[in-house]
Amino acid sequence: MFLSTARRRRLARRATTAGAAALAAALALTACSGSTTTSKTSDSASTLIAYTGQSGDYQINFNPFSPSQIGGIGTIFESLFFLSNANSDDAKPLLGTDYTWNDDGTELDVTLRSDVKWSDGEPFTADDVVFTFGIPKKYPSLNSNGFDGTVTKVDDTHVKFTWDHTAFVSGPYVLAKSVIVPEHLWKDIDPTTDVVEHPVGTGPYTLSNFKPQAFTLSANPDYWGGEPKVKKVRYLSLSGNTAGADALAAGSIDWQTGPVPNIANIEKTYPGYKGITVAMNQMALLTCSSAALGCEGPQTDPAVRHAIYYAIDRKQLNSLAFENTASEISPTFALTTTQKDQISSAIAEPVAPETADAAKADSLLEDAGWTKGSDGIYQKDGKKLSLTVEVVTGWTDYITAIDTMTQQLKKAGIELNAAQSSWNEWTDKKSKGNYELAIDSLGQGPTADPYYLYNNYFTTANTAKVGEAAPVNIARFSDATVDKAVKALASINPTDTAARQEQFDIIQKQVVDDMPYIPILTGGTTSEYNAKKFTGWPTADNLYAFPAVWQSPDNAEIFKALTPTGK
Repeated sequence: MFLSTARRRRLARRATTAGAAALAAALALTACSGSTTTSKTSDSASTLIAYTGQSGDYQINFNPFSPSQIGGIGTIFESLFFLSNANSDDAKPLLGTDYTWNDDGTELDVTLRSDVKWSDGEPFTADDVVFTFGIPKKYPSLNSNGFDGTVTKVDDTHVKFTWDHTAFVSGPYVLAKSVIVPEHLWKDIDPTTDVVEHPVGTGPYTLSNFKPQAFTLSANPDYWGGEPKVKKVRYLSLSGNTAGADALAAGSIDWQTGPVPNIANIEKTYPGYKGITVAMNQMALLTCSSAALGCEGPQTDPAVRHAIYYAIDRKQLNSLAFENTASEISPTFALTTTQKDQISSAIAEPVAPETADAAKADSLLEDAGWTKGSDGIYQKDGKKLSLTVEVVTGWTDYITAIDTMTQQLKKAGIELNAAQSSWNEWTDKKSKGNYELAIDSLGQGPTADPYYLYNNYFTTANTAKVGEAAPVNIARFSDATVDKAVKALASINPTDTAARQEQFDIIQKQVVDDMPYIPILTGGTTSEYNAKKFTGWPTADNLYAFPAVWQSPDNAEIFKALTPTGK
């Protein structure tokens, strides 16, 4: 699932060309999927047309365990509860109605709904939950959430999860990031290969039509939460972002996520539509930072990393590369929005400077033994302070960002060069540590809790020596103090905020002091939606779900919340 979502995010970076004929053909084809002209007319007001960035034919796959699934999480298949990392809200009951932990975090009791049926009419029970969590235990390759506990049935509406260790931090994955599948059907399939062409779920929608160019979900009239007011959701495949913008201008789609022309004036440029930008993914210059683990280059010097940090003019960079859709970033990598309360009070600069401080960069380098050469570039031991940044070919915003930073860092005596390559080559370089710098963003965890980012990107368990594939911590950062603090966090009840903050303070001091990931800005994800046709969209004041069309299960919560206006 993660890989599929990542690919959709990357589509937002690509600028592709699209012919009007291709767009018209795609829209005409989806219109033909209705049964009659009369029904199409009556259904159009309550049909939401979504474009996820899909370019090329859909390959049918509604297996929620598959990394290449194309949809259905949240809409067809539901989890026990809903949590979004876009807010700090309590878990919203779905198939579960209540849950409680024991004091040491080794047992989790969940109460289930008693009035739920699968879309084929069979009753949903605790047996389905037990069966579902048995799948990743039986098939380790499907265990993307790292479930290492057991689950037992207490009765038809109660289950108990148990672990042999404190597992508070596993709660969000178990409760909100694991969808439940029907035992009576799935006991006879191979979940590692089956694409589930006819999915049966408990969710608000069912699959009603599939073609390679589009598929349609229809409202489930027997949904336990009440039939959604949006009666159909139609997913289109177009030829790229330009085609999506064209469709938006034509009023042919209702929701998409990605850059569009004149993004700062969506309501004026696209009458009837509104836009929302949510800051979530923290952009950084990733560094191969540890000489002890085999990294080579000037970036292994913490003084160089800090000098780059101060040499960046983030205000100019946001304007030139990101159309002012990005926002501030903390050097602690705790979000300054939903995680601001977890930023240590001991951090002198909780937010990265907006403008460059060349004097500070000079001081840091000179104190570390670097001297400026006749060409204005620093050098040490006969080697210039010259660094290469890896970027994927076609990622125009990141390429523009590198070009801009090249000029900014030159003023501070640092030479920067871009190296473009394919996604696969770029990924391989990062994973194996065969790079100096790379531009990318650090992803968030299942909830608005910085623990997950620290565990993923800053622990020794998630890195490896250069030449070996690192799971997530590609900066090769390794610090025993951080490892100990992250481990302690995993054993503290999330409600004990004071005890957790002590560990955050320890982690953040090391993260800022070492800076293996050089903070750039927090990237904004912009979505455009048809506010004239539907009401109930997330807003800055009511961000009940992350409003990216490709983000599941958040998109399902949005579908359920919308009301057609009839316009």
